[in-house]
Amino acid sequence: MNIKVCGITQLKQLQQLDKLNIDYAGFIFFKGSPRYVVDKISKDELSNADFDIKKVGVFVNADYDEIMKQVDDYSLDIVQLHGDERPELCEEISENIEVIKAFRLSNDYEQDIDELINEYDEVCDYYLFDTAAKSGLSGGSGEQFDWKQLSKARIEKPFFLSGGIGIDDAERVKKFKHPDFYGVDINSRFEKEPGVKDLALVMQFKMALKK
Repeated sequence: MNIKVCGITQLKQLQQLDKLNIDYAGFIFFKGSPRYVVDKISKDELSNADFDIKKVGVFVNADYDEIMKQVDDYSLDIVQLHGDERPELCEEISENIEVIKAFRLSNDYEQDIDELINEYDEVCDYYLFDTAAKSGLSGGSGEQFDWKQLSKARIEKPFFLSGGIGIDDAERVKKFKHPDFYGVDINSRFEKEPGVKDLALVMQFKMALKK
């Protein structure tokens, strides 16, 4: 199972995650986030970093030019669109780089997930399902949605499970079954403070998933 650690703000921690053989690292390019990476890791530091870990740039309702500038400046491997981006933007970006399209699911009502993702089927490479936080945040809220919503959906594209996943959820993640379940995305519940990860917890989580 692939592991994505999102909200990285320190080059040293990126290096440590790479040594732990974590698959993906997420860097948030949304100014409204406490994990905004631009003023914490320089373009040169990230673009010159020689790691195996895949660098994912996370954007919220940014336009094409802004996204592609950061892709070039930071040598990103993947773009994650975590807002209300239309399929047309996904398609334009996917001509240059792999795209993860994120969808926020609510516990207040049950959504038709296949209908929700239908327009994006041909224009992105992965999906990510996160929690629609009542606080208005776009992610990193520490809240979970009901994963059973996904079990009824066909999806038919590799997807990441996200939203409030912590160390105590390892067994639950292992038991979650879907033919397209590709990886787990972790963030706020593995932090000492916003943007500073507790790497011992990350390692424990990885080991627990392997048991």
